[in-house]
Amino acid sequence: MSHVSPPHLLYVAWGFPPSRSGGAYRLLATANAFVREGWDVTVLTVPREVFLRSTGVDASMEARVDPRVKVERIAFPHDETVLDLRTWSRFRAHAPELWNGWRGWRTARVFPEPRYGLWRTNLEQAASRIHRAQPVSLTIGSGNPNVVHTAGLHLKDTAGVPFIMDYRDTWQLDMYSGRRTLSDRHPGARWERRLVDAADEVWFVNQPIAQWHQELYPEAAGRMRVVSNGFDADFVGDVAAPRTDRSAGVVFGNIGTMTSQTPIPQLVDGWLAARSAGALTDDRIELYGYLGHQGDDEGAVLSTIARVNDGSVTYRGPVAKGQIADVYAGLDVLILPLGTSRFMTSGKVFEYMATGLPIVSVHDPVNAVSDTLRDYPGWVPAASLRAVDVADALVRAAHLAAEQTLRDRQRAREWAERFERARILRPVAQEWRERIAVGGGF
Repeated sequence: MSHVSPPHLLYVAWGFPPSRSGGAYRLLATANAFVREGWDVTVLTVPREVFLRSTGVDASMEARVDPRVKVERIAFPHDETVLDLRTWSRFRAHAPELWNGWRGWRTARVFPEPRYGLWRTNLEQAASRIHRAQPVSLTIGSGNPNVVHTAGLHLKDTAGVPFIMDYRDTWQLDMYSGRRTLSDRHPGARWERRLVDAADEVWFVNQPIAQWHQELYPEAAGRMRVVSNGFDADFVGDVAAPRTDRSAGVVFGNIGTMTSQTPIPQLVDGWLAARSAGALTDDRIELYGYLGHQGDDEGAVLSTIARVNDGSVTYRGPVAKGQIADVYAGLDVLILPLGTSRFMTSGKVFEYMATGLPIVSVHDPVNAVSDTLRDYPGWVPAASLRAVDVADALVRAAHLAAEQTLRDRQRAREWAERFERARILRPVAQEWRERIAVGGGF
């Protein structure tokens, strides 16, 4: 009996664990989902030390990579992040502004993406090498950065391998204004069109983003699909029983990176308004997560919560993914503060729903996440970001949390099971395995 080799996925992902960036969860889950559906999976990513200079690391994430996944870490040109003057060339040391201009010019010639474009050459060479060693059946590039998609295009052009563009972020869509950021003549726009024209599928995380791109690229609309984010059951754990001392005060919590777009000021305004009206007097808020993408508190979170001079709002720092279930178990209400955008779907919302806890939305109702949460049993949305509306939502959520039972949480979790990431990704991996088997995915 002849042996049929499993299909081989080449998964190109810059921020693969141990990167602590929010997108790393989708990358981890995708690689694991495909390998568990019988694929051989090779991940093409950057060396670990790159994350020490950029996003930071979360070692607990790397421990969750399925041992059957082969991870290849190839060199990533990142000289601009090297601040040790002893390693600088004479040119850079004596004329740093000229060096930066030369570096930008050189990058743009290879691929028009600052800081990342020079990786294209290494990606294409590595993709060819991997394909020679074990023929690749399918390539998926998960951006950003968008240079990851060039490996798939390269194998499509040179070997006819189908490829998928997974847009975790967008290249030309400003998520907050809804405007297109590049003109048709911009090199980035030309490259995106070239990639989209060649891709066998283009994935987006929600329908508003997919629709925007379908209107921009109508000829490719039929190859675009929504592959939603979700929650990872292994990280969230089982539903925790409600705390026994809620009568002494309800504990609100937010877990996630807080930036200048995160409405922490509006949250604090609403909190103060509620307490000045005699509500939430025994309750408190605990904020967990990184302050800014680079750890620089660009959203001025610390100075904002300092306005609450009674200590009822505190910053607790970041949480390793491996410890997040314990943090959830100590909270009674989860706060979801998001910047205003009809394209915004927070990856965090799916994990929030998996806890079964009440979720108080502190964001404009226009956000796409409102559609995701619409029928969640514990959703408490603020009518707007005005202090009075945020205060009202916080008070209602506190009342709900004070009375919530373990069975209530279990029912909420049962409703949220549809968003378990494995349930979202497993059918995709199965579908593509069938497509490869019957004719190469075309």
